Amino acid sequence: MSLSEKNVITIPPPAKCASGSTSPSGSTLADFECGIHQGISEKLQHYLPREDGSFEFDIEAQELKKRKFSSTRFTILDIYRRLFSLVFLANVGVFIAVMVTDRKLLALVNATAANLLACGLARQPLVVNAIFVSVCAIPKWVPLRLRRVAAKVYHYGGVHSGCGVASFVWYAGFVGVMSKEFWAPASGKATISVVPVVLAYIILVLLFTMILVAYPAFRFKKHDYFELTHRFFGWLIVALFVILLLVFANEASQAAHQPFGRFLIELPAFWFLMVVVVAIVHPWVFLRKVKVKPEYLSPHAVRLHLDHTTTTFGKGIQLATHPLQDWHGFATFPDPDGKSFSCLVSKAGDWTSACIKNQPTYLWKRGVLIYGFAYVMRVFKRVVVVTTGSGIGPCLSFLGDDNRPDLRVVWQTRAPQRTYGKEVLKLVSKMDPNPVILDTNQSGRIDMVPIIRELVKEHNAEAVCVISNPWVTKKVVHALESTGVPAFGPIFDS
Repeated sequence: MSLSEKNVITIPPPAKCASGSTSPSGSTLADFECGIHQGISEKLQHYLPREDGSFEFDIEAQELKKRKFSSTRFTILDIYRRLFSLVFLANVGVFIAVMVTDRKLLALVNATAANLLACGLARQPLVVNAIFVSVCAIPKWVPLRLRRVAAKVYHYGGVHSGCGVASFVWYAGFVGVMSKEFWAPASGKATISVVPVVLAYIILVLLFTMILVAYPAFRFKKHDYFELTHRFFGWLIVALFVILLLVFANEASQAAHQPFGRFLIELPAFWFLMVVVVAIVHPWVFLRKVKVKPEYLSPHAVRLHLDHTTTTFGKGIQLATHPLQDWHGFATFPDPDGKSFSCLVSKAGDWTSACIKNQPTYLWKRGVLIYGFAYVMRVFKRVVVVTTGSGIGPCLSFLGDDNRPDLRVVWQTRAPQRTYGKEVLKLVSKMDPNPVILDTNQSGRIDMVPIIRELVKEHNAEAVCVISNPWVTKKVVHALESTGVPAFGPIFDS
C-alpha cells in the first residue's frame, strides 16, 4: 500500500524557538509550543516526515490485535453493568422465592427498606470515602492483576443503581400483596385500612418517576431536572415511607395483639429507614456559605480558591449558588501555600458560564470533601494521565499526594496558556516535567491513542488514567483496554 493510501494524522511543524526551553513554565507561548512538538517528534517513532516539514502518523504501524469479545467485555458488560446485574438479579431471585412461598408483607417491606438503605449509603460521602480508603489501601507490592481489580472500585455506582431498581421491584410486590389483602382478604375481613394503601400507591408513583429520570439518556439531556427530581423525590419517598411504616406497624401490631412500640423496634425496616434518614441529613448538617477567591483565567475558565479547609489527593467538592438548587461537583487540588485549595471551572453550561462571567465571592458547600475516581490511581507505581480541556483540573489533584505514582501527562486542549494561564501550566509541569500538551489551535484534534500507547511502553506504565468528557473517555478507554492496555476512566455514575 502506498503512503498516500494510509490513514494519517497530521501535526504542524515545530515552532521556531528563541530559547531551548521545553517546560510549560517557559516565558513565551512560542517556547511552550516548541517543547510540545519537539517532545512528540522525539517520542513517536511512527511519525513520518513530509515534504513541507510537517509529520504524519502511520496508524497501521501501531495496529494491534484486539482481545476476543472486547466490545462486549468493555462496553456492554463493563464493571458498572456487571455490578448492577449482580445486585439486581440476586434481588430478583430472592424476590421470586418469597412470592412463590409465603408472600409475607413483613418480608417484602424489610427487603424494600434494606435496598433503599444500600442505595442511599452507596452515595453517602462518609461511606464513599471509607470505600475508597479501604480498597485503595492495597499495597503496591501486591500483584498488579489484583491492584487493577481494586482500581475498578469507582464503579460502585452500579451497586447504587442496582439496589435502587431492586427496591422498586420489592416495593411493587409489597403494594401488590397489600392491595390484595385490602380488596380481597383471605379471612374475609380486611386488616388493612385505606390510609396505608393510598400512601403506598403515592410512593410507588414517586419511586417509578425517580427511576425514569435517572435513565442515562434523560440524565445527560436534562441533568438539572434529574438532580432536583432525584433529590426532592428521594426525600419525599423516605418521609412518606416512614409514615407508611408507622401506620402499617400500628395496624399489624393490633392484628397480632402486640404492643406497637415493641412491634416497631423489632421491625428491621424501621431501623433501616432511620439509618437512611441519618445518611440524608448528615451532609446538610455541614451546609455553609464559604468565601471564594476567583482567579479569572480566560472567557472559558476561572480558578476558584477556597480556604475553609484543606484538601488531599483525589478529593472533590460540591458547590452551589443556592442550597436548594442544582449542585456541581469539582475536583480539588492544593494551592502552593498548602493552606488553601483550588478547583477549575470551565465553560460547560449555564451555571459554569455564569460563574466565569460573574466570578462569585461566596458559594454554598455541603458535607465533606469526597474521594473520586482519581484516588484509585494511588494503587499504581507508574501512570500515564490523559485528559482534555478542563479535565486537567481533576488531574492536578495528584499534587495533593507526595506518594503519588510516577506520572506522564498527555493533555489535549485549546490554547493552553491563553485559556488556563501560566500558573496552571507550572502545576502541570510539577506532575510531569516534560508533558505532552497538544494545542488544538495548532494541530487540530488528533487521535491520542497512538501517543498514549507509545508513552505506556516508554514509561512502562501500569495503568492509564483518562479524564475527559464521557464520549472521549469511553472511546479512549475502550481502544486501550481492547488491545490489552489497562485503562481507567470515570463514567456518568462514578
